[in-house]
Amino acid sequence: MEFRTIMSKTRIATITVVALLAIYGFTNRAEPAPTNDAAGEQVGTGIGNKAPELAFMDPDSTKVLKLSELKGKYVLIDFWASWCRPCRMENPNVVSAYKKYSKAKFSDAKGFEVYSVSLDRSRDAWKGAIAQDGLLWKYHVSDLGFWQSKGAQLYGVNSIPMSFLVDPNGVIIAKNLRGMALHQELDKHVKSL
Repeated sequence: MEFRTIMSKTRIATITVVALLAIYGFTNRAEPAPTNDAAGEQVGTGIGNKAPELAFMDPDSTKVLKLSELKGKYVLIDFWASWCRPCRMENPNVVSAYKKYSKAKFSDAKGFEVYSVSLDRSRDAWKGAIAQDGLLWKYHVSDLGFWQSKGAQLYGVNSIPMSFLVDPNGVIIAKNLRGMALHQELDKHVKSL
């Protein structure tokens, strides 16, 4: 009899914890609400929204690199950090995609680019990870704000790695593509490799 009571209480406690986690997870991970830009386009982080502008300093703090500079290309906006093990494990896949698709011919775009947004606090650790992981592209940015990064806040990023694939018009067409899913999505738009 006592065993059933303990099991019943354990089951109720488990259900309560799961319910609280589900509620917290859904409310905490809500996407920022879309807004309209001057042209009346909906800007936000949902699929079908125009991607919000990002403009941050490069690793040497010599110039600001803007996401809008890449209009006309497919762009993977990749939120990551040197201290994030899953990010570092995904980096070889992103490098592979960059090597494969940066030279590809697209039916509706001038190419493919990666726009990396680091949530690092240390410029040295960030630059070291770029070199160590062979991140070949030139669009590396950060405000060194860690989880308070303005880019992460703008995009509703509260876990990394997180990515957004943007089409040549700056519209988000996919999110969180990892592994072969990134390659498969880009393959849909390639005319020839």
